[in-house]
Amino acid sequence: MNLNIVFFPLARLTFSMPDAEENFKKSCTLLEGLYGNINRPEGLITSPEMLSKFADTIEQPDLIIYQSTTFIGGDFVTELTRRFDCPVIIWALREPSIDGGRLKLNSLTGAFSAGNSLYTQGRGFRFVFGNPDEPEVSKKIQQTTKALEMVKKLKNLVIGQIGSQPAGFGFGAVDEAQLAGKLGTRIIHIEASGIMKRAAAYAPDEFTTSITELKSHSKGWEKIPDENLQKHGRLRKAYQDFINENNVGAIASRCWPDFFTDFGAPVCSVLSLLNDSGVAASCETDVAGVIGMFIGSELTGGPTYFGDPVAIDESCDGIVFWHCGAGATTLSRKQEGPKLGVHPNRKIGPTMEFGLKAGEVTLLRLGKDQHGFRLFVMKAEALDEPQKFFGTSVTVRPQGGKSAEKVGKFITDGWEPHFVVAYGDIVEELRQLCGFLKIDLWEY
Repeated sequence: MNLNIVFFPLARLTFSMPDAEENFKKSCTLLEGLYGNINRPEGLITSPEMLSKFADTIEQPDLIIYQSTTFIGGDFVTELTRRFDCPVIIWALREPSIDGGRLKLNSLTGAFSAGNSLYTQGRGFRFVFGNPDEPEVSKKIQQTTKALEMVKKLKNLVIGQIGSQPAGFGFGAVDEAQLAGKLGTRIIHIEASGIMKRAAAYAPDEFTTSITELKSHSKGWEKIPDENLQKHGRLRKAYQDFINENNVGAIASRCWPDFFTDFGAPVCSVLSLLNDSGVAASCETDVAGVIGMFIGSELTGGPTYFGDPVAIDESCDGIVFWHCGAGATTLSRKQEGPKLGVHPNRKIGPTMEFGLKAGEVTLLRLGKDQHGFRLFVMKAEALDEPQKFFGTSVTVRPQGGKSAEKVGKFITDGWEPHFVVAYGDIVEELRQLCGFLKIDLWEY
């Protein structure tokens, strides 16, 4: 975690300092447990002079956690915004007691003062309410820092684009200048023919580990002709070498027709294993799609699924997402496991064949409209359903159901026909990410 987080705990001496001190110590314990050695003062900041003295020691923060440990006026936060330009979390504590006696902290009113000041200045901020020993407080702070970390990761992301989009799939292309300006992400290009040329040039002993990897991740490889296993091994090594040489963090790859017609093997299983290994990989050269995969994977800590919405299953009120056979093997249902097969249309292997596991999921899509980028977000449930078509598939029920109605809305709102299924609830992190990047959020 490379964020420079600074904790500003502010208090007035006229309130209950024993209660304030106790909360300060517990807050430091929480934050240091989450992030290690954060920047913080030795004690509570109780005067403008103390605030200035501590602020003088701070380099530009990535995030300020501003705790109104007791009531504090808005002039304190204004001094910080005068010095620093970064996101702010305003943190208010609970009153120690509500018993008809003394108002000991009045922390919440201090948060109002800070919020009013930041709002008036047009500065973005997040609000957290609760004591440092409450799990929800820790969760909310971590959601903000995860979103900020994602902003940094996107700025450092290099996407390897292999070939161009197939005819009719221009929705996967992005304006590279706009992408660099908004996200900081850059793209390195190589033609599909270039990858195939590299793959064909390897000596047999150079890609044996790639074949071993495929066999260890799947069943049914005995049914795949040895020639096709060899071609998989060559392609897998060529992709990995390209990734290593260019510090690539995500791959948007051409697939059909070139790899079938010019190399005699699909790239599906290569993309599957890349996703398993932590490199987000989309097919049909969907650059915007793989950025969504990268975001989902980084926020959940596991691979995501990339698929077309191909059917509505009224029997379970679900939407079936499918692709030819590039799903990460670690997402397969235990009842089925990852099997190897052949492409449903081209009849060439190896491809992956399985239904995906059940669980809480978030659907997302980095899309484009007339104004630039936008982000599709929907909380949902992946159902325990078997493989629906040749290839890989997952049946997803939106939160609240009404799949047919939701699909109609997606189409009339103009969304691209590729979506990312991320296992876990990352809706709040995505909301905050959109705020930091100033991207329109479309939440369903």
